[in-house]
This record gives sequence, C-alpha cells and structure tokens, in this order.
Amino acid sequence: MKFDHIVVRYGEITLKKRNRKSFITQLKKNVKNALMDYPDVRIEAQHERMYIHLNGAGHEEVIDRLKKVYGISSLSPALKVDKEIPAIQESALFYINHLSRDITTFKIDAKRADKTFPYSTYDLNGLIGGYCLQHKEGLKVDVHNPELKLRVEVRKDAAYITGEKIAAAGGLPIGSSGSAMLMLSGGIDSPVAGFLTMKRGVEIECVHFYSPPFTSERSKQKVIDLAEKLSEVNGRMVLHIVPFTEIQKLIQKQIPDNYTMTTTRRLMLRVTDAIREQRKALAIVTGESLGQVASQTMESMYTINEVTNTPILRPLLAMDKTEIIEIAERIGTHDISIRPFEDCCTVFTPANPKTKPRREKVNHYESFTDFNPYIQEAVEKTETIIFSSKEKKKAETVEELF
Repeated sequence: MKFDHIVVRYGEITLKKRNRKSFITQLKKNVKNALMDYPDVRIEAQHERMYIHLNGAGHEEVIDRLKKVYGISSLSPALKVDKEIPAIQESALFYINHLSRDITTFKIDAKRADKTFPYSTYDLNGLIGGYCLQHKEGLKVDVHNPELKLRVEVRKDAAYITGEKIAAAGGLPIGSSGSAMLMLSGGIDSPVAGFLTMKRGVEIECVHFYSPPFTSERSKQKVIDLAEKLSEVNGRMVLHIVPFTEIQKLIQKQIPDNYTMTTTRRLMLRVTDAIREQRKALAIVTGESLGQVASQTMESMYTINEVTNTPILRPLLAMDKTEIIEIAERIGTHDISIRPFEDCCTVFTPANPKTKPRREKVNHYESFTDFNPYIQEAVEKTETIIFSSKEKKKAETVEELF
C-alpha cells in the first residue's frame, strides 16, 4: 500500500477573493517546476485546494519538495481506497504507521457523504478506531485533544483517508508580486533578505559585485553557492556578477577616506538599477538592518538612496542579528555565508567610515569624477549565470553516462 495523493492547502491565497484564480495559476506553475523530476505526477488545482496525484511517486520525497514552495500553507498525505470496511480499516492503520512523527493519541473523524453506504458515521468511528487500537500498541483515543484527527470520508466513488497536517512555507507564490534585483553579498544577511522577499511572491535575480584580485575566486564561488541555494525555492535563479575593480580603485583615489563607503554603496545601487532596468524588474532588495553597520544608519540610507527613485525593499530592517542568523541556519545559507572569504565591501572598508554622511558633501566629492562610463562598462561586462533544477538534472544525467 502507498499514499496515492497529497492535499495542498493554500493559506493566504484564500484571502485574495477576486484575484485568487491568478494566484492559484501561478502556484500551480511553481509546483510543476518543483516537481519536474516526477513526470508522472499529476497536479489538480481547484478553488479551495490543490491535489497532487502521485501515480507511484514517493510521498515523502514529493512533500519535501512542496514544503519549500511559497504559497502552500500545509500538506497532507492521503489515501483513496475501496468502500469496504476491511480496506478502510487497513488503510487507516497504514496511515497511522506511516506518519512523519510518532503519536500516542488519535481520534477518528468519519463523514458519510454517500448516504447509501450501509454504515453510519457512528459505526465507522467505532469500527475503524477499534481496529487501530487492536493493531497498534501504545495508542489511545482522545476525542477532545488528539495528536491526530484521522479523517475518513466515504463518497460515491471511494473512501478517502487523510489527517496529518505538515507545515509548509506559507506566503505567496513566487512571481505573483512582480520581480526585483537582490544585492547579494557573501554575508549572512542578503540571502535571508532574498528568501523573505520571495516569500511575499517576488521573483528575484541576484547582483553581486566582484573585485579581483582584491577578492578571491573562492569569494565568488561562495556567492555562486548562495545563489544556487536560493534557486531551490523556485527551481531557478539568475546571478549577475559585476566586475567592480576599476570603480573601487577610482573611488579610493578620488573620494575622501571616510566617504568611500558611502560612494561605493551609491555606485553599487546605480549599477544594480541599470541592470534592473535591463531586466524590467520593479524594485531592488538589500539585506540592510537598521543601525547594524555604518552604511545602514538612517542618515546613510538617506544619502545612499538619493541616486535612485526605484523602490528599495529591506525585509530585515527591524530584525536583530540573532534573528537573522536563526533564519539563515533554518534555510541552509548560514554555513555558506560564514566561509572566510571576504567580499569587495569588506576589503575596502575604511578605518573610520562616516556614519552620518551628508548628501551635499558626497555630491561635492563625486562631482570631480564622471562615473557614468565606468558604470556603463561594468554593466556591459557583467557575467550572468542561470541556475535551474531542470538543467542541473540534465547535467547529472549526462555525468552518469561517463
């Protein structure tokens, strides 16, 4: 016996009313991408629920994929069985024996949608519950607060058994809220900002600034690994690696030391905005947390933001560092981020950066240099890498041949 389908609950999508259909359509597309390695799986999207018909695929592997898909609130493995008491009893016991966690208390919640079925709801509760108690040691009935409420619904075509609710990512389907560019450093914060932004339905592309020989190839690889980890959420990610050496050397030469960090961030923002315009995205995402470092004071943000009127999304703005680290550990980016390879911001950080920079001063310092040709050249020489679970699967298949 095997679980034959999974019940998918939408969560926040149910609040969308008139727009629900478009959200469900986007979610179905994302689920299909997440399950592209399972060609026999069939997806049935309805107004209130989505059903994943496994057609032989293992339910645990499929659930592990679906738990990461934003827009899904919870999942339940389910069984469809013949409307015969022995078959229903055996299936209920099978369900209890294959839960994702051990339980000691349960309750049968039977429903007889087919009124021609010869057993009442009361009869079904007793027959199924009694059978499970006889064949499962340490199991007790708790009708008030059970660890598992096993639902048995007898319909015209068959009996359906479900009950366990497995928590999923929640949020909104990626792609339902537009697109944005994530300024991805090699640190802990920006990958977390990317995950949280995607949770709100935003499709992101990453922009990383790379300054060889001041930053090593290993620092670049760290960011590639972070982008690949981010791609697991939606099955795809685009990473733009911007050559930033010449711009940083020019900043060090032309700008007073305590303002170099401010100008660096302003020029990074201008380059990211140019790439955003090319890619037709609508916003820029950063991993900034208010007051965490010198470039993230309110005065610094005010001065840095002057160079663009594009919306800047800062999902970590009010978080403590400990909160950010906890999320990074949970989503699997923390161990990559703490590899000891510095990015270009860290390498060029001045000894005493200005924490309260003034717009008029930084504009004065920058007025002696035309940065536009350097920005244009950096954008033109940007390296773009695309991560796709589909392409990765193809590569793995080719490697297996040799």
